[in-house]
Amino acid sequence: MKRLILYIKILLRKYSSPVFLMLLFSSFILWYVTKLSYTYTTEMPVRVSINGEEFDVPCVVEGAGYRLFAHRYYVSNRVVLRPTDVEMKPSDSVGFAVITPASLQNAISVRKADIKIVSVGAIPLVPVERK
Repeated sequence: MKRLILYIKILLRKYSSPVFLMLLFSSFILWYVTKLSYTYTTEMPVRVSINGEEFDVPCVVEGAGYRLFAHRYYVSNRVVLRPTDVEMKPSDSVGFAVITPASLQNAISVRKADIKIVSVGAIPLVPVERK
């Protein structure tokens, strides 16, 4: 393996200049930056917290590539909601409730305004407090 790497280094030095390699690398970076300005649709998990219960919801999101990149790697992907922010219906299981997908999509969209939430995936049951 070391011999292969050494062979590649010798070939690069012999047949190409460092200036060419630097310009090739910078052109790749500029191409990638321009591609990030396009609009993309992808699936991204969003961590939702309701009453301290956290769960991941797979969401289909749409937005500029740099916004999606930022949300995936830099911006906090956690959305904190109150029970009054979403519509909950009683579940067949005692002590749990089902969140309607439309209300959860609207609540996430309000908190992540720079990207468009197209749809939400499977939503787990949420425990509710008994009075």
